[in-house]
Amino acid sequence: MEERSGKLIKGVGGLYTVRFADGETVSCKAKGAFRHESLKPVIGDDVTVISDGGNVISAIGERKNLLIRPPISNVGVIFITFAAAEPEPVLLNIDKLTCIAVHCGIRPVITVTKADIAPERAAELAAVYEKAGFVTFVSGKDGSARERIREYLRTSCRGMISCFAGASGVGKSTLMTSLFPELDLKTGEISAKIARGKHTTRAVELYSLSDLSGGGDGYIADTPGFSLLDFVRFDFFDKEELPDTFPEFERFIGKCRYTKCTHLCEDGCAVCQAVRDGIIPVSRHDSYISLYGDLKNKHKWDK
Repeated sequence: MEERSGKLIKGVGGLYTVRFADGETVSCKAKGAFRHESLKPVIGDDVTVISDGGNVISAIGERKNLLIRPPISNVGVIFITFAAAEPEPVLLNIDKLTCIAVHCGIRPVITVTKADIAPERAAELAAVYEKAGFVTFVSGKDGSARERIREYLRTSCRGMISCFAGASGVGKSTLMTSLFPELDLKTGEISAKIARGKHTTRAVELYSLSDLSGGGDGYIADTPGFSLLDFVRFDFFDKEELPDTFPEFERFIGKCRYTKCTHLCEDGCAVCQAVRDGIIPVSRHDSYISLYGDLKNKHKWDK
């Protein structure tokens, strides 16, 4: 009997694919006891596989985080992708997603697409999120951001699972296809290089960066249908925790006149003063006010 540790990269109909550190992949089933424990393997899990006439997932490692839609665990980086125009971005939805990512210990990276259509707007949006402290890329038809994103994946996302999220029409699939030509995200076909077969209805799947253009040590998640709208519910944390999900607030929190300052509009609020001084973008503070209101109106039984 052999026991090995690996990464769960695919799962369809109760059959799972696990990749080991040496690049070998095997098909597995999960042990029946998981059903009694109300535990189900999820793509991204670090698992233990026992081989004894067959391959069985016998244990699931502790998860750093778990996203419900799409079902994926242990995400390290999320590339929040939105267009400068066509469609016009909804900043509240973008900011809601950055909040959830930060709360879950996921690093948000901002990617503004269609810069060729609205270059001034793209630069303006990038400036907002750079000022907020997020790594930001601006992408257009010239593909100028492609190599910079690949380099970021190679150097700053080592050993991590990275995924892309974006509303329909923002160019997420186009961007991912330019980064990783081996993935035909429009048809669902997979190239011969990574030899996973062809399928038009895809579930979440991880691909090793070492198998894709640009290389690297980590995984990229193909998350069909993963849009900003999948995170409209964020009622799993409280309004008191919201300021901690806005990185640009950090250096001002604790400098307010009142200990229990909500950073909405109080006199002596250091955050509000930073907004007036142009240090914190107005749009980000507007989103904070809106999200605070949503959380304030949350009932205790909604948790």
